Amino acid sequence: MEKIKVFACPTAEDFTKEICDYLNIEQGKINSIKFKNDNNFVQILETVREQDVYIVQTCMPQINERIMELLITIDAAKRASAKNINVVLPYFPYSRSDKKDQPRIPITAKLMAQIIEAAGATRVITCDLHNPAIQAYFNINCDRLTGEYVLENYFLKKKIEDMVIISTDAGSAKKAYKYSKFFNCPIALIDKRRDDNNDKAISTSIIGDVKNKNAIIFDDEISTGGTLMETVNILNRTGVKNIYAAATHGILAGDAVERIQNSPIKELIVTNTVPVPKEKRIDKIKVLSIAPTFAEAIKRINEERALGEIFTVDYFDK
Repeated sequence: MEKIKVFACPTAEDFTKEICDYLNIEQGKINSIKFKNDNNFVQILETVREQDVYIVQTCMPQINERIMELLITIDAAKRASAKNINVVLPYFPYSRSDKKDQPRIPITAKLMAQIIEAAGATRVITCDLHNPAIQAYFNINCDRLTGEYVLENYFLKKKIEDMVIISTDAGSAKKAYKYSKFFNCPIALIDKRRDDNNDKAISTSIIGDVKNKNAIIFDDEISTGGTLMETVNILNRTGVKNIYAAATHGILAGDAVERIQNSPIKELIVTNTVPVPKEKRIDKIKVLSIAPTFAEAIKRINEERALGEIFTVDYFDK
């Protein structure tokens, strides 16, 4: 690894340490503090002149605080004459505000892309965008990784029989089909409607045979758990054996953990794109690390190699 520095924003220390351990490099030294007037301050404590800098940031609450930390750190690296400034965002902020589907509303995901680019970033590395079109909001390179193979590998090792993949709505049917093709099992679709902006999802029926099968619900993220619970409730009325759920991003906002604890879900699998604090790590929730995927992407970018090979289910089992 030549001319590379990896720095962590305050809430990304653990994720960054995993990346640096995988790459066998020291984590970059940085000082981030908050003044009494609520202003943030960042100082990079080592030279980054003509270096490839990677800045890792999470999107755990408070999200607007995380954004300012990131922007200020980008500016610090730019003014320290970094050659390239690569932003590592395992979960992209405001990714669900990706289109103008109501009158007089913003497209905040695009605003985030513009702000990050304007601050001085030369590349963004992210994972499983809520809408893949967000990648095109950037005029700089944007590498979109996926947690699909981490999740597939986990369930492959469990050797679950009589599987059926559940699509939570028509929008996720394409991704569910990919999972069903990988596991060589059938797919079922939930007919779901959403009520305006209140995060309330209403499931009405299921299309497909799920009786006496082990149902696995795959989604890109689980926020309040509303969509997941509606799906679980309708599955529970149709005679499934067991219900599993998996998502790349475990936001687990509001009373999501309590909902999951009190539900028929046997196990929920998420990755650590968003840090899951200890108080939310109940027995039903298992967190898988996706940091090695990001570390391998960084390594390949540094070595000017293609990223495609890491997108296989068995890559990290070699």
